[in-house]
Amino acid sequence: MIETDSADNPPVTGPPQTPASAACMEIKQDDEDLAKSEATFRHTFENISQLKEQVLSPPCYVRCLPWKILILVRNTTTPDRQQQKALGIFLQCNGDCDSSGWSCFGLGELKLLCHKPDRQHRCKELHHTYHCKENDWGFAHFISWDELFNVENGFVKDDSITIEAHVIAEAPHGVSWDSKKHTGYVGLKNQGATCYMNSLLQTLFFTNVLRKAVYKIPTVGDDSSSSVAFALQRVFYDLQFSEKPVATKKLTKSFGWETLDSFMQHDVQEFLRVLLDKLENKMKATVVEGTVPKLFEGKMTSFIKCKNVNCTSTRAETFYDIQLSVKGKSNIYDSFKDYISTEVLDGDNKYDAGEHGLQEAEKGVRFDVFPPVLHLHLMRFQYDPKTGASIKFNDKFEFYEDINLDPYLQETPQSPAHYTLHAVLVHSGDNHGGHYVVFINPKGDGKWCKFDDDVVSRCTKKEAIEYNYGGKEDAAHLARRATSAYMLIYIQTSQLKYVLQEVSEGDIPTDLCERINEEMRYEMVRTCGRKIRCRKFKSDTSVSSAKYYAKIFSALKQFFTLQALAGAKYKGR
Repeated sequence: MIETDSADNPPVTGPPQTPASAACMEIKQDDEDLAKSEATFRHTFENISQLKEQVLSPPCYVRCLPWKILILVRNTTTPDRQQQKALGIFLQCNGDCDSSGWSCFGLGELKLLCHKPDRQHRCKELHHTYHCKENDWGFAHFISWDELFNVENGFVKDDSITIEAHVIAEAPHGVSWDSKKHTGYVGLKNQGATCYMNSLLQTLFFTNVLRKAVYKIPTVGDDSSSSVAFALQRVFYDLQFSEKPVATKKLTKSFGWETLDSFMQHDVQEFLRVLLDKLENKMKATVVEGTVPKLFEGKMTSFIKCKNVNCTSTRAETFYDIQLSVKGKSNIYDSFKDYISTEVLDGDNKYDAGEHGLQEAEKGVRFDVFPPVLHLHLMRFQYDPKTGASIKFNDKFEFYEDINLDPYLQETPQSPAHYTLHAVLVHSGDNHGGHYVVFINPKGDGKWCKFDDDVVSRCTKKEAIEYNYGGKEDAAHLARRATSAYMLIYIQTSQLKYVLQEVSEGDIPTDLCERINEEMRYEMVRTCGRKIRCRKFKSDTSVSSAKYYAKIFSALKQFFTLQALAGAKYKGR
C-alpha cells in the first residue's frame, strides 16, 4: 500500500559525507536543460546496514539548482516512550550554497523502491520553501529500521536501497537566474512599494499593439521626471531590449505615487484607468489618437422598463473594464449571467416614471459591444460592514482558456465574441497585504510564463489557470496561502494577430531611440562617477589620488560625449 504523509521538520545537517562505497544514479532528465521545472531521479545507497553518518546522492539540476536525496539514521521515540531506530529521508536543495537571501519553493515525492513485484513502494509527499537556513526538508522517521530490513517488505537487496525523488520547483529568487536566457523575457524590479503595478505593466507591455502606439507618442521636450508617457516608453524599451530586470522608479515618480501609502490607497482597477486616461490624453492629435478606446472600450446600455405601462428609460455607456462578482458564483459564465440579470423595482423602491407616477419596473444592463482586449476584474475584495474593513473572498471561481460571450450581447455580433485568455493576475494573502504575480500567454499560443517581479519562468497551463481558481487557504502546489486570480485579460480570438503583432526596433521612432540611449549613457557616467568617488574616499584621501580619479571621471565623460556626437547606438545591455 502506498503511504502518503506530510513533511516533518528538517534535521540539523552538517557537511555532506562521502559514501564509503560506490553508488549508481539514474537521472530521468535532459542534462542540457538545467532550467526545467520538473525532474525525476533515483540513487542506490549501498552498505546500508553500516550507515552511521548522513549520505547525499549526486545532484540533479532543477531550475538551475542542485537537488539531492539525503539519508541518515535517526533514533526516535515511540508513543510508549521506547527508543526506535529509523531511516530519515530528505530532499536537499542548493545545499552547498553559503550565501543568504535565496529561496526556492518546491514540491516533491520521495519513494523507497521495493524490488519485489508483488509489493508496494513506500511513498511520501512534501512541499517546502527552501532557503539558506532550511535547505533540506523531509521525514525524520521515513521508515523504521526493523521495517526496512524486513525481508518480506523487499526494500533491501544486497545491503542496498534505492530511493527515487520527483521534484517540481518554481524559479528561485536571490540566486543567479537568467530570465532572458530561459524565457526570452525580463522582469521588473520590486521597489517594495509598487504592489500590483509590476504585474499590470507586464500585461500592457505584452499588449503589443498598445506598446507600438506608446512608442509613437511624441515626447520630445517632455520632462523625463514628470512625463508618464516618456517614462512608460523607457520601461517598455528596457523590457524589450534589456538583459536584466528593469527599474520602474522613474515611472512611479512621474505618476505621482511614490510612497507605499499612495499605492495602498488605490486598487489595480483605478491605477489602470488613470494610466490609460493619461495615455489617451497624450495621444490626442497624434498619429496614434484613438488607440486606447479602440483596444479597450466596450459599450453597454443600462435600462429601466416599466411592467404595467409603456415606459422605458435607456442610457448608452462605455466601459474599459467589467467587475465580476465572485461570491456565490462557481465560474465566469455565472458571473456574466448575474451581471445582466434584472433587478425588480417594487414596493417602496418603485420607479418614478414621470407622468405615469411610481411604477413597478425592471432595471438592468445589456452589453452592446465587447472590446478587442477585455479586462475583467474579479471582486475578490469587498467592504464588510460588520468589521468596517475590506475582506478577501478566496472562493473557488473557475475561468477558462477560451470563452464565448455571444449569449450576453443584445444582438448577435458580426464578429463572434469568442475570447482567448492572455493574462491572469494573481494575489496571494489577505486584505492586509500579500504578493502579486502575473501569468501571461505572450503569443496567444498556450505557452505560458510566470512573471514574479524580477524573475520570469516558463510554466504550465495548469499552473497559470487551474491553480489560481482559489478555494483553498493552503494547497500543497502553492507556495503562498490564499492564492487566487483577481484580474483576467482576454483578447478577442479574431483579433489575436492584430493585438499581438510583432514589435521590432524599426517600429520605434529614431528620435526616441536616440533620447533613451543618451539617457542610458548619462546614467552610466553618473554610476561610474559614484563608484570612483566611493572608491576614492575609501582607499586614499590624498590630493594626488583625488586628482587622479577626477581625471578618470573626466575621461569617461568625454568618451561617452564623443560617442553621442558620433551617433553611436549604445544600448548598455
